[in-house]
Amino acid sequence: MKTSSAILLSCTGACAFICSYFFKLTIDNADQYLGLIAVMFFDGFFGIIAGIKREGFRTFKALKVLRTTAIWIIILTVLLSVEKGFVGTAWLSETIIIPFIVFQLISALKNASMVGWIKSDLVNAILDKIDNHKGNRS
Repeated sequence: MKTSSAILLSCTGACAFICSYFFKLTIDNADQYLGLIAVMFFDGFFGIIAGIKREGFRTFKALKVLRTTAIWIIILTVLLSVEKGFVGTAWLSETIIIPFIVFQLISALKNASMVGWIKSDLVNAILDKIDNHKGNRS
């Protein structure tokens, strides 16, 4: 009985260590997590509304927002763990996450334009300023 108690105590201690590590990592970088989640839900909100206008509500497409958010939270957690573990990699999460956030914001603008909440001329002007090297649209 003492062996099983020692094993249980060891497993409980290991789980507590891992949970406290990720809790501290999340709290220390709460702004990044909240920013990522806000952008995902912002795009998802307009995407769901645009989808309802086009083809009606689809549950699997709405659940895709939650799945994609969970995947990017896991990616951010891994990146932040690598940054914490290796000196000189403090740039890693920003380099990988920022382009994703920009693409999600562009997607949200396009979805809002499809819904009719933002004029398409304004979205086109924003996209032209982002892709300035490609030239203006006709």
